[in-house]
Amino acid sequence: MSRYLIRRLGQALLVVAGVIALTFVIMRLVPGDPAVAFAGPKASEEELAAARLRFGLDDSVPVQLWNYVRDLVTGDWGTSLHTGRPVRDDLMLAFPASLELVGAALVIAIVVGFPVGVLAARFKTKFPDFGVRVGSMLAVSIPVFWLALALQTVFASNLGWFPIAGEYDNALDTTSPLTLWTNITIVDALITGNWPIFTSTLQHLVLPALVVAAYPAGVIAQLTRATLIEESGQDHARLERAIGFKERTILTRFALRGALNPVLSLIALVFAYSIVNGFLVEAVFNWPGLGRYAAASIKSLDTPAIAGVTLLVAIVYVLANLVVDLLQGVVDPRVRAR
Repeated sequence: MSRYLIRRLGQALLVVAGVIALTFVIMRLVPGDPAVAFAGPKASEEELAAARLRFGLDDSVPVQLWNYVRDLVTGDWGTSLHTGRPVRDDLMLAFPASLELVGAALVIAIVVGFPVGVLAARFKTKFPDFGVRVGSMLAVSIPVFWLALALQTVFASNLGWFPIAGEYDNALDTTSPLTLWTNITIVDALITGNWPIFTSTLQHLVLPALVVAAYPAGVIAQLTRATLIEESGQDHARLERAIGFKERTILTRFALRGALNPVLSLIALVFAYSIVNGFLVEAVFNWPGLGRYAAASIKSLDTPAIAGVTLLVAIVYVLANLVVDLLQGVVDPRVRAR
């Protein structure tokens, strides 16, 4: 297990190094002059020269790459051109809100998608299976912005069951100020017993979380169904039927264990996908996460902030895959021998 862990860590570090190099190249390919974006279009030559000196834009490319990697390792992710604050500080404020949204969506996706996939495999070619396949296909195919606007129109505007946008009622900042511990609002409200903000955040979270959860739930249901059907057709399943085990027992006790590995891998993939996919959802619901920060950064041609968002998403993706690889090694010892 230790060698498997070291091998996976080495692969993860190589991927992160590749992403850092790619991010540096993209920063240099983005049209426009970062010095102009920082100093302003009416800046004098002296002000532009000072900006280029500050950001090291006059150095050679190898020197710029070395300085970029050195700064990242030491925790300096650059200064945002549109906020004037360190990019790392901006990301530490924006990422927890995105993590809150994606975390809630993945919980919904797993709680719904996995049992539904098992149900479809149990009643293969029958009505429940047909319903699950149609529903999962719709969940995977429907555009997120259309689903977001539809839920807003029906459940927020027309029925008034949920708030239309925002993370929580801003008036609560005055009546029930929140003490921050993790910067994840719903977690901090729960830790500190701030029930007004906890309830308000939960209400605001329902609609955007359902939108983000649609695609992962559909994919998880489809893959769970497919892997369970494949496992139930293996030789060991035929032997179990011959011994006298019921079909439900074969699926839930024997086939399910073999189906866990691909589903775990998928969860890591949809986690990273949901963070990026959630950018559009955050824009529709005015959710204060990475999406809003990335949109403002792109609009102002803020290359340090854009690079910071890209690198953070890549690191989260790599870490998610690393965790899943370790879980797979625990669940199935055969994985460690690969």
